Amino acid sequence: MTKLKSVLDGFVAETALVLGSGLGSLVERIENQQRYSYEELDGFLMSGVSGHAGELVAGTIAGTNVLILSGRAHYYEHGDAAAMRAPLEALKTAGVKRLILTNSAGSVNKDMAPGSVMQIKDHINFSGTNPLIGEPSDDRFVGMTSAYDKQLRKTFRRIAEQNDIEIHRGVYMWFSGPTFETPAEIKMAKRMGADAVGMSTVPEVILARFLGLDAAAFSVITNFGAGMTGDELSHTETKEMAPKGGEVLGRLIEATFKAGF
Repeated sequence: MTKLKSVLDGFVAETALVLGSGLGSLVERIENQQRYSYEELDGFLMSGVSGHAGELVAGTIAGTNVLILSGRAHYYEHGDAAAMRAPLEALKTAGVKRLILTNSAGSVNKDMAPGSVMQIKDHINFSGTNPLIGEPSDDRFVGMTSAYDKQLRKTFRRIAEQNDIEIHRGVYMWFSGPTFETPAEIKMAKRMGADAVGMSTVPEVILARFLGLDAAAFSVITNFGAGMTGDELSHTETKEMAPKGGEVLGRLIEATFKAGF
């Protein structure tokens, strides 16, 4: 095992992206790629979920250095909400200041169909856990009023408008997984103010704020929530639909870097 900063050997990027299920195609937009398996990196847990490559990619977008975490460890895999703490700490040590998180999610909003992209403006932690449980310092008392950086959100919306890229905005609710939600849970989520539901991202946003990293996040909508169509949900559907929204998200991210992100 080797520490990330040593592996990068002087390569510095201020922005890092974390890719969710089925969104590995975003890596194709990276130029001058150098790839490192999580198995080589100290503290990086391999994901056992299909659709997560389990590798770090260093390269450039529009001439700007970027680091990509192609895949993530989930709470439902390890029973540890802080499973991504070591990788995020390594990113900060390597010079990262901004974290862009992506996931595949189910829509609770009938006007937000599969294949669309939602910019997360806030979240609801419904998992019953937190990645900072057990942290001994008073730094654990992290303010979450601006969990999703306002300036980053404004920048992405402006670039989306300038490039005729449609993105929704909404609230993401974190369920622990790995089972999909029930129809009753989807009704509850909607009444509580959620627009999309999923099994990741929230612990990473909490950790990002704890570490002093600015965070932005996007959900690629792969399905409607349980009970909204009558169809059963599956991870296969997630993997099949994610690339459609991933293409939209990829254009937005690339355009943002070209604009001098």
